[in-house]
Amino acid sequence: MTDTLNARAVSLHRPSSHIDYGLAAAMVVLGVFGDFMAYSASRTALVDAGVNPHYYMERQGFFVILGVIAMTIVAHIDYRRLEVLATPLYVCSFFALAGVFVVGKSSLGAQRWYNLGFVQIQPSEFTVLFIILAVATFCDRRSEGLRMYDVVRLLVMAVAPLGLIVLQPDLGTAIILVLVVAGMMVVAGVPPRFMTFLSIAGSAGLAAAVYLDLLKKYQVDRFVSFLNQNSTNAAIAPLLYEVHNAKSAIGAGGIWGAGLFKGLQTVLGFVPEQRTDFIFTAIGEQLGFVGSTSVIALLAFIGWRMWVIGRHSKDMMGRLLCIGIFIFFSFSCFENIGMTMGIMPVTGIPLPLLSYGGSSAVVFYIAGGLMLSVSRRQGN
Repeated sequence: MTDTLNARAVSLHRPSSHIDYGLAAAMVVLGVFGDFMAYSASRTALVDAGVNPHYYMERQGFFVILGVIAMTIVAHIDYRRLEVLATPLYVCSFFALAGVFVVGKSSLGAQRWYNLGFVQIQPSEFTVLFIILAVATFCDRRSEGLRMYDVVRLLVMAVAPLGLIVLQPDLGTAIILVLVVAGMMVVAGVPPRFMTFLSIAGSAGLAAAVYLDLLKKYQVDRFVSFLNQNSTNAAIAPLLYEVHNAKSAIGAGGIWGAGLFKGLQTVLGFVPEQRTDFIFTAIGEQLGFVGSTSVIALLAFIGWRMWVIGRHSKDMMGRLLCIGIFIFFSFSCFENIGMTMGIMPVTGIPLPLLSYGGSSAVVFYIAGGLMLSVSRRQGN
């Protein structure tokens, strides 16, 4: 008995050698490539403005390096030891979401950021990651299974920050949060009939929010604009114009692309926010079908490795962390690329590891570190 306890104690301190180098390498490559594509999408505009053409590349490069360092540190920490941080991080994220309404920066009709001068921080992106950790910890501590009381507590845990994210408004992140928590609840063993009930209740709540004008009509119109791209609605005309230019940029790339620092849409700045939300259009126009599919293949490889690591996890906390991060990453990719092609609504969700943005880069690298931490301990 003593030998067994000692063996378990040793296993908690000594990780296995099952680190996923493929996942780590792919994330670093995408980060570096995304930094270069942000430079290619912004260089001409910066030169015309008479400022440093490397401005965005230098800033994003800093956050990629910071993210890789964070990923390396997190990967070497036993994810099970992070349980003690789950509640404090969740509470901090909630107050950070509330704080943007007081001292946050407003941009493009949304109030989501803290402006710290040299950097802007979007707390909603960190909130998704911290809720994944909180839900995984909560469920892992209930080895006997989730009771109805526990499920209600999980819902309250998710709905509180969700409401603040919707009010910003940041509907894209709100959808991701709903999908992440729902997927984790399924893996945690919540009965299908209860999940069906929650789906119906959630749909009814959304309809009530629209009816009570909690969600403004223009927000709803923007969200469903991709379903009717020939609409003459003046409220969404600018958005449809953006989507049209985005599709034109991708289509103009052809098979091999126009070449780096070339392409009419990119050079003349016809696609707004091209270094951030619409970075995939810069890839499509400059590198064509071959470059675009290569990027999608690399993103798919990362998602596949996340799925494999989750399947082989030895405990509930590891499985839940993996499924939450997998949904977070995969849906962000699908939504971002889909909106540039006109098959998904324009929600402002960044393309993981590729879009310009410090918060997004650091969050996804930390998420990658958590995946690597689970991977390192699969042999224990």
